[in-house]
This record gives sequence, C-alpha cells and structure tokens, in this order.
Amino acid sequence: MSTNPSAPISTLLVANRGEIACRIFRTCRALGIATVAVYSDADAGALHVREADTAVRLPGAAPADTYLRGDLVVRAALAAGADAVHPGYGFLSENAGFARAVRDAGLVWVGPPAEAIELMASKTRAKELMAGAGVPLLAPVDPDRVTAADLPLLLKAAAGGGGRGMRIVRELGELPGELKAAAAEAEAAFGDGEVFAEPYVERGRHVEVQIMADGRDGVWALGTRDCSLQRRHQKVIEEAPAPGLDDALRTRLHEAATAVARAVGYRGAGTVEFLLAPDGRPYFLEMNTRLQVEHPVTEAVFGVDLVALQLRVAEGEPLPAAAPLDPHGHAVEARLYAEDPARDWQPQTGALHALEVPDEPGLRLDTGYTSGDTIGVHYDPMLAKVIAHAPTRDQAVRLLARALERARLHGPVTNRELLVRSLRHPDFRAARLDTGFYDRHLAALTPPPDPAELRLAALAAALADEAARRRGPGPGPVRFGAWRNNASAPQTKRYRSEPDGTEYEAAYRTTRTGPVPETGERVVAARHDHVTLETAGTPGSPDTVLVTRHFTVTVHRDTVYVDTATGSYTLTALPRFTDPVDRAEPGSLLAPMPGTVVRIAEGLAVGAVVEAGQPLIWLEAMKMEHRVLAPASGTLTALHATPGLQAEVGTLLAVVQEANAVPGANAVPGANAVPEANAVQKTPAIQNTAAVQEEATP
Repeated sequence: MSTNPSAPISTLLVANRGEIACRIFRTCRALGIATVAVYSDADAGALHVREADTAVRLPGAAPADTYLRGDLVVRAALAAGADAVHPGYGFLSENAGFARAVRDAGLVWVGPPAEAIELMASKTRAKELMAGAGVPLLAPVDPDRVTAADLPLLLKAAAGGGGRGMRIVRELGELPGELKAAAAEAEAAFGDGEVFAEPYVERGRHVEVQIMADGRDGVWALGTRDCSLQRRHQKVIEEAPAPGLDDALRTRLHEAATAVARAVGYRGAGTVEFLLAPDGRPYFLEMNTRLQVEHPVTEAVFGVDLVALQLRVAEGEPLPAAAPLDPHGHAVEARLYAEDPARDWQPQTGALHALEVPDEPGLRLDTGYTSGDTIGVHYDPMLAKVIAHAPTRDQAVRLLARALERARLHGPVTNRELLVRSLRHPDFRAARLDTGFYDRHLAALTPPPDPAELRLAALAAALADEAARRRGPGPGPVRFGAWRNNASAPQTKRYRSEPDGTEYEAAYRTTRTGPVPETGERVVAARHDHVTLETAGTPGSPDTVLVTRHFTVTVHRDTVYVDTATGSYTLTALPRFTDPVDRAEPGSLLAPMPGTVVRIAEGLAVGAVVEAGQPLIWLEAMKMEHRVLAPASGTLTALHATPGLQAEVGTLLAVVQEANAVPGANAVPGANAVPEANAVQKTPAIQNTAAVQEEATP
C-alpha cells in the first residue's frame, strides 16, 4: 500500500453505509476508482453493498460492534486491497484516532489531518481556538454553576453532531437528568460522553459555510447554506445560498470560515456552522470536519463535485483554481425519513415496496434504498435526499414540493406530506426561517387526511379491485360488456386509512356500461392498476363543472396504495363479508353480504316464537337467494327487515332472544319445517358475475 498521498487512488473503501456510501461510489465510478463496502449483518442485502465492487462483512448489527469499530474497518480495507478510506459522515468520520489508524496502516485518508480533527472534534476546545482567532462566540456556561438567569440552555455533545446528545433545558430542576441523558446518548453515538452547555438562542437561524482546503494554503469558501428547519436538532430541509443575508454578512461569514480553516491547517471538505441571532449577529457553533449530509445543495449551486475534490486533495493535488466558480441559482434539499411526524416523529420500519421520485431536469435523488428493500431498526431512518436546483429560490421550492408530491412511496409511513406542506408554508416561502419552525407549526403541518379525498381513494381502490377480479388474461382493460346489463344492488368494499385508522366504504352498482358509484362520480375507466373518475370540482366551483382525476392503484397483500396528482393514500382492505357477530348482541341476524330483502317468513312479527335453523328472511345478492336462519329457538324481539330493503354487510335484520320454544298462538306457521338447502339459484348467472356465495348461518 502506498503511503504517498500524491499517488493516485485505485481502490477506495467507504467506512459507512446507506446513501452516503452510494453517493461516494457514484463519483468513484465516474473517476475509474474501484470501490469497497463494509456492512453489518443487518445491512447484508443493502443497496450500498450491492453497488460496491467488493464488500467486507463486519459481524454484528449494532453500530458499536460494526461501523464504529475502526480496527475492523482498517482490517477490511487491507483485506480487500484498498489503498484509501473515505469515512462519509457520522460514525468514525470525525474520529482522529481512526484517521491515524488508517494512515498508520499505509492507507490514504480521504479527510482532514488527524490533528485538525482533534482540534475541532471537541467543540469545547474548538471554541477556545476560535476565541483566539477572533471569531464571535456564545459565552460558555459551566453546568455546575447554572442559575435561573442562564436559562434556557443548550446541552451539546463535544465529540459529534447530527442532533445526538443535544438537549434544551428550560427549568433548573431538569438539568441533572438532561445532562445524564445527553452524556449517555453522546457516548453511544460517538464513544465520547463529554457534554458542554451554552445559551440557547430562541428563534435563531442555523447558517453554515462550506469550505474546501488543499493543505497548500488554498481555501475555498463555497457559499452559505441555511439549515434552520430541524426536528430534534436534526436538519430536515436545507438550502443554498442562505436566503435573506446581505453582502456584508455573507462576507463576514466567509472570512470567519476561512480563518477557522487556516487556523487548524485544514485539508479537505469541512463546514463551519454559525447561529444567526434574531438581531443578525452570527456566533460560531462548531466546525464539522467531514462532508455534510446537505452537501448536494452546494454542489448544485457551484457546479462542483465535492467528493471528487476530496479525492483530488487526498491524492496531494491542489485545488483547481484560486477561487471557485461563481454560484448560479438556488438549491433546496429535503430529507425523506421513514417516520411519523404526527406521532412524535416515531421511526418506522418494514418493507419498502416502492421508492420512485420523478427523474426530471433540476432534480436529484441521493438514496441508500431502492424498491423492495427493508427498512430496519438499527440505523437512522433517512430514506433519501431529494434536491431541486432552479434559477430562483421560488422555482426550486416549487419544483421540490411538486416532485415530493408526485413521488411513489409505498411502505412505512414517511414525512413526505410534512415536507410538502413545509415547503409551501407562508413562513418558509417568505424565508422567515428559524430553528423553532416545527415547534410552532407542527400541528398545522400534520392535519388529518381530507375525508373527501380519502373517500375517492377508497372508491378508486374498490373499482380497481372489481376490475382485477373481472379482467380476463393479459394486461388489457376490463371489457365493460361483461358487467350486468341491469342495475344491481350496491357493491360495498371497506377500507381503513393508514395510519389514522379511519374506515371508509366505497359503494357502486354494476351495469353493462360499467360501474356506477353510489356517490355520483362517473367512472371513465377502471383497470386493476388505474382508475379515472369524473368528480365535482373544488369547493366553491360551479356544480356543473366536472374534473377528470386519475388514480394509480397498487396492491401489496391487504394494503392498497392510491397515488394521485396531489397526494397519496395508504389503505388497508377490510374483509368484504365480515362476521360482525362479535360486535352484535346475542341472537342478532346480520346480513352476511350486500343484497336486497325479497321476502320474510309468512306471519313473522315481533313477539313470534321461532325455532333454531328456521328460515326467516330471504336476501337476493348477485342473482342468488340466500336464506337467513334463526340462530336459536326463542322469541323474535326485533324485526328491521322489510321487502325491498337494501342491506349492507352486517346490517341488523332481526333479533331472536333465545329461550325454550313455547307453542302457542304466536308461533310462526311452519316453524317445525325442515330447513331448505343452502342457496337456491333464481336465474342463470350472467357471464363473469361473481361466484355463488355460501349461505351464512349465524
């Protein structure tokens, strides 16, 4: 292995996983560099493993046993014949000991010098260094001497970022417990439990400067980014350049960032983060000595490949120019997480059936997953980053929101709807940004689904299901001539909306010309995977104007995903013919299927005595008569069925109170008759009608 940093890299191991590993591999392929992945047992089938030329297993699943084991990673690099290691972000990316171990093994370290990492990795030491360089700082607070006047406080992990080990303390009594919790979280994430405290600035903005240095006194300041929209101190939406900064402030931030880089003899990619107070004063937060998650927005605006520049600098080459090219346009990135924002941001796991984002000019997708993968429990729930670049901020925001809206995401709950609403929120559109955005607006950004839209989604799902059952071989559409030539009783299908649990019914009649929804929509086309409806317009529009809407329907077992131009819905198909006996009072006679009551037993009335198994009510469904039998011997205490009644599944038809049979004047004639056969066919079934239903006996 060459220890000469000027030797070209031939094989690179990425000491990471997921989307950042895949993103680095993409640049390596473009540069002709072979790639090596490492993977835990939980990641054995992961996308980054499939995309690498070679992969090495790290036994175990927990990060502490795998991706945080620098010794195993170095051994993997040597075993695979790699001559360089890229740490990505997170895990060991800001670990000076790991950087030294890589270098000591004769491998090229694609990152800053270990000494620079050491100086900046501890945020407490970094702040001391920055104070000496004249960079503005928030005054540190000794946790042992905190008073009420110091509140609120922000506790932070000294050895890492990403929101881990961070806590806001607003009450003195909370401080000991929060210190302990922050230290434990920092220890688990970074192997270092050091925590420090600083004043928490309400409604501050998170603004940062991307730098790239070559170790030869060449330092680029690649503009600003705003990362103020955060949940649990982790960024959700980022953009470049940071909006609303005047030229003087931008220049001040650039100069401070380059001063930081020069002060520590920096080489490679890094980010200097600032807190922008409401009065416009910037304060140094920290320097991340690695590539940031949000680096794509800077790449888009400056037209550079930051990973390629990292590799160039690691090979000993200078930056290609004294200064970067001028920035162009605006870029916005949204982090797509498998989590439920409406339920305290709970992470979600399970099979990812579909992950498809529109592939159009100005859009970029960075992901570590693809359709068919499984989202596990061991790592960060980020599925992907979607980036939009356009000439103006308004155009980039609009493009990104629409791309997310149109994406097909089938599987666990995601934050997609939150992202779309965030991008369209008046405060975001007006660049009124601060880290408290979600604290103020989360409830408004996570409303329950629109019942009208969900009802249409359920109807589309029901019509697609009907078409799937009726279509012949091949992918063609349903031949409407195969439907009934006369209006039938309503067909009803039930669905439960996920994750809110609301149930919806879709009802329609079948005719020779196609299905006719009971709710007034017109079916233009119905296939097993696509439904087109004519519906009423938006509220307030003329009643005579109809709107054509398209629904794409995808089924995975009992789960139905309905994608429209303006939203996506997840439904669980509920049994068509339920057995609701458990929910009914004893002795209830319930309709076992949708149908029409055609007759009741002669003389049947409340107070009549009936025998177990006696036919009491006849129901017609799908050209078949189905008898509803007395569930037990006893007295009829309720009778709701009348000839002509349109019954849905589970409709209460009558109630028999069980008792010993009492002969007398109230007995129903024929009560002792032998029960008839199950279903008696009235007329031959029309071609392609549903199969004969068995009689349901309570």
